[in-house]
Amino acid sequence: MEEALLGNLSPQVFLRRHWQKRPLLVRRALPAFNGVIGKSELFALAARAGVESRLVQRKGERWQVTHGPLPRARLARAGGRNWSLLVNGVNHHSAAAEALLRRFAFIPQARIDDLMVSYAAPGGGVGPHFDSYDVFLLQGQGRRLWRLARARRFEQVPGAPLRLIAGFRAEEELLLEPGDLLYLPPGWGHDGIALDPCFTCSIGFRAPRGAELAAAFLDYLHERGLPDAAYRDPGLRPAMRPAAISREMVNFAEKQMARIRWDRGDIENFLGRYLSTPKPNVVFRGSTGRVPDLSRCEAILNAKTQMLHLGTRFFINGEVLVPHPGQRPALAALADRRRAAGRTLARAGLGHLILEWHRCGFLSLEPKT
Repeated sequence: MEEALLGNLSPQVFLRRHWQKRPLLVRRALPAFNGVIGKSELFALAARAGVESRLVQRKGERWQVTHGPLPRARLARAGGRNWSLLVNGVNHHSAAAEALLRRFAFIPQARIDDLMVSYAAPGGGVGPHFDSYDVFLLQGQGRRLWRLARARRFEQVPGAPLRLIAGFRAEEELLLEPGDLLYLPPGWGHDGIALDPCFTCSIGFRAPRGAELAAAFLDYLHERGLPDAAYRDPGLRPAMRPAAISREMVNFAEKQMARIRWDRGDIENFLGRYLSTPKPNVVFRGSTGRVPDLSRCEAILNAKTQMLHLGTRFFINGEVLVPHPGQRPALAALADRRRAAGRTLARAGLGHLILEWHRCGFLSLEPKT
C-alpha cells in the first residue's frame, strides 16, 4: 500500500533516495482521494476553542494572520479571493484524517506530528516560506500551484506576521491536482497558490531543536529535584568594591551546578515522556459508562494518544510505565499497531491498566464483531 502512495517506491527506497535529500512528486498517489473533511466541518472545527487554527489573508503585498477560534461569520468576511484557513490536528477529530496520517507509519511515530488541513480561496496561500521539518502535501479538491526553490540560507521579510522569504525566486513550478502527493525535505522554499477553491492535507513531522530539548530537560531535572543549599558567608568583610561579584559566590554556584547528575537512563526517560506528551490544547474525555468485557473487545488508541516504547520503558501521553517482561510484547503491539485484542492484553495481566486507560480516554474498547 505504501508503494502506491510513494509512486511505486518501497519505503526503504524512498527513505534512501528522497528523505531529507530531494523532493518527490507522485501523480495520482491516491487516485480517488477527495479529502478527509468537508468545508462546513472544517469551518466548525476552526470555531472551536480547543482547536488550533489560523486565517491568512493577503491584500497586495500585505499579509494578515488571525488566530482562532474563528467564528463562521469571521470567515465569511474574508472575501472571495486571496485567503486561506489552516486547521491543525484534524486527525484528532476526523477518523478519515487519522487513517490518512497512519498511512505514513513507515516513519517512526515519535517523528510524526499531526495532519493539518488547509482550505484556500482562489489566490490563497501562506506565501513563500520554508519549514525546518519534512512535510508531505496531499492535494484534495481543487488545484494548487507549488513554486519551489532548493534549500539555502533564505533571507526573511522583516516584520512580517509570517516567516516569508524575501525576494523569493522559484526554480520549479508544479501543479497539483486531486490525489497528487508532494514530499519536501526541510529547508526547501515553497509557495503554494490555490488556483481554485481547494483543500490540501499537510502531514508534518516533529524536528525538535537542541535548545528546545535542553530547556525541556532542565525542567525535567527540576521536577526530579535539583541540589538545594543556601549561600552563607559568615566570614564576610566590608566590601571594597560593592558592585563586584565575589569569588566565593562564584565558587558556591560552581559547586552546586557540579552536583547536578544525570545518566543515559535519565535521557531515555525524559525523551520518552517529552515525545509522548500531548500539546497543551489536547484534552481527553474519560469514559463514565459501563465497564465493558475486555476479552470481547479490541483496544484502539485514541487519535490524540501518543504511545511509544524504548527498551523496557513504555510512554503514554507523558506518563512512563515499566511493565513486567511478559507484558512487554502485548504493549509493544498496541503501541506499534495502535490497536490490540483485549483478550491478548488481559492474558498478559494488563486488564486493570487497559481499563484505567479507557476511563482516562486514552483508548476506546470496541466490541469485536
